[in-house]
Formats: sequence, C-alpha cells, structure tokens
Amino acid sequence: MRDGLTIGAVARRGGVSVETVRYYERIGLLPPPPRSAGGHRLYGEEDARRLDFVRRGRALGFGLEEIRRLLRLEAGGCGEAQLLAREQLASLRRKMAELRRMERALAGAAAGCSASRAAGCPLLRTLSGG
Repeated sequence: MRDGLTIGAVARRGGVSVETVRYYERIGLLPPPPRSAGGHRLYGEEDARRLDFVRRGRALGFGLEEIRRLLRLEAGGCGEAQLLAREQLASLRRKMAELRRMERALAGAAAGCSASRAAGCPLLRTLSGG
C-alpha cells in the first residue's frame, strides 16, 4: 500500500465516521483521493486538514453549502468569509431566541403540572392545542 491515510485513519483523525468521509467525498467537500493497487482510498495531510476545516465549520453551525463557499475562500481574503460569518451569527441568534421562547413555554407548562392536578395537566392541554 502506498503512503497515505486509510479512510478509517482519516475519519478517526477528523473525529467523524467513515460514512461521513465518503459522503463529503461524494458531494465534493473532499476531493476523490488516489487509490492503492488494491483499490483502497489513500488520503494525504491536505485531505485531513480539509476534513478538520469541514468539521469545525459544522461545529460552528455552518451548513455544507456555506462550508463549500468557505473552502473556496480559504486562501483568499476575508470579505466574503466575514459576510458568511455574520449571516451565521444572525441565524444562531434567531435560533437562540426561539429556544429561549420554547424554554419559557415549557417551563411554564411544567410548573403548572405540579401546581394543578385536579383540572388536568397544563402541559398535555398545551400540546393538545387547548
């Protein structure tokens, strides 16, 4: 086998599953690697770095299309990257506001459950649309 990381090794190193590596390759986030004489994928250091980039982008909440755009910008300037980051930040803030609203609603319904058993469960009433 030629020098290189097997798919299992690059997946472990990147903290993802083998299927995720195959998927990222299939959708073009990772380039198709060379193959050994036996047909095994052999990944290089640049592939491992690119996989780390994708994983870190996912951890920050970026979608795969945004990560694709960021990968194209990696060697370039910050203008578009900053725009994507600001868009992602706005999206996260909207999600956080929605989660806070959900938390308040659920906390209120759960608190009502312990306070009034005789009239029926407020949580179940809320979920039933009543």
